[in-house]
Amino acid sequence: MVTPFADDGSVNYSVAEALAAHLADNGSDGLVVCGTTGESPTLSWDEEFQLFKCVKSAVGDRAKIIAGTGSNSTQEAIEATRKAAALQLDGTLQVVPYYNKPPQAGLYHHFRAIAEAVPDSPVMLYNVPGRSGCGLAVDTVARLTEVANIVAIKEASGNLDYASHLKSQVPSTFSLYSGDDSLTLPLLAIGGCGVVSVASHLVGNRLQTMIQAFEAGKIGLAAEEHLSLFPLFKALFLEPNPIPVKAALSLQGWQVGSLRSPLVSASDAVQQELKALLPQLF
Repeated sequence: MVTPFADDGSVNYSVAEALAAHLADNGSDGLVVCGTTGESPTLSWDEEFQLFKCVKSAVGDRAKIIAGTGSNSTQEAIEATRKAAALQLDGTLQVVPYYNKPPQAGLYHHFRAIAEAVPDSPVMLYNVPGRSGCGLAVDTVARLTEVANIVAIKEASGNLDYASHLKSQVPSTFSLYSGDDSLTLPLLAIGGCGVVSVASHLVGNRLQTMIQAFEAGKIGLAAEEHLSLFPLFKALFLEPNPIPVKAALSLQGWQVGSLRSPLVSASDAVQQELKALLPQLF
């Protein structure tokens, strides 16, 4: 979920509540709050905690709330995860530590320490080497599945071979989510269960149609939806996420505001592409 900002750059919590309710009512089974799309690197811990509270209040039991409490500091991640758990959210998203590039042993101990510090809170790992500078090895993920509350992974390496290898090495109860909208259908085919989506801000119900069609054995219908939505999936990454999706939401009338520096608003070219594409989706 994107983080809306007011004109003065502060978090717009009222718009966040409205957007969260809209997403829950239009195809999203759960909301990741303060993840990559939510501009978590430029949010303070206090802002994130307030977002967790207001989104939970707005959504109630209509959708799961997953709190982005990951950090490249293990202790910071533990503290943020403990605070989120006190709100009785449904779990946390834990990104691979960025910039400091720990070895696999360090990654294993990082995630295990977070999970064991808050054993009643389910953990979704987040593998995104393009942003974090390093990635989780399959063997490391397999070891981490032995920790009872590490239950899922958001796989955003863009590597289908990696995802296939991973799926073959982890228990069937461990959930594999796509971190890329364009790879959701291929990952479903190898045993994935869904997507942590950007496009769901715009086409959540259609993504539900695609996934439910696949699960019902209607592969042709699922492929038709995927191919129809594919231009949107690619357009939303013409510039770094969440620049394009915030532009698209603004075009739809959502007052989500600008982006926090160092991110900037979408270029004229991207805005024109979105203006041409969005009417074709509904």
